[in-house]
Amino acid sequence: MRIALFGTGGMASALGGQWTRHDLTVSGRSPSSAAALAAELGAEVLSWADAAARADAILLAVPTTALEALLTPLDLTGKVLIDCTNTPGATGEPVAARIAEYAPGASVVKAFNLAHVDVWRMTPPLFEGRPLGVPLCGAPEAVEVATELVRDVGCTPLPAGGLDRAALLEAAAGLAIGLWFDGLDARSMLMSA
Repeated sequence: MRIALFGTGGMASALGGQWTRHDLTVSGRSPSSAAALAAELGAEVLSWADAAARADAILLAVPTTALEALLTPLDLTGKVLIDCTNTPGATGEPVAARIAEYAPGASVVKAFNLAHVDVWRMTPPLFEGRPLGVPLCGAPEAVEVATELVRDVGCTPLPAGGLDRAALLEAAAGLAIGLWFDGLDARSMLMSA
């Protein structure tokens, strides 16, 4: 699979490091950061437009405030956009829904937003001997692509419905992040017998 990493921060580095068997490209706002990440991953640096044209899937790992200006000039028709972003405390339209508006013709899937960046560096992310479950919200074709990438990380894909349910993932992330910042164990609320 041809994957474009849009962004050069922790999430692009962590997930990109798990996907090196794929054809990776890196695009970023800072040429030096893009070059450094590409060297780390054995990837190629391309412009946003060239990376989008070449990619089957694009990981959106840029600040949510940059998404509109980044995505609206690009032709993303037929591309799978993987939204791993979080905007804790945000209200209003969910980020995943805004991405779909900015990129008509693309298929958006919300994924990889419920765990800290360091979890994505684990090979594989196991907790108490069990692989991490990764909820996926989006159209079936986008979820299918994201499912392969979740398995590449060593996690269990959890198809969680259409893109309309991405708002639930974003809200869950906001709740969990707030609990963690308060020093509480957010995982404990999801334990089962």
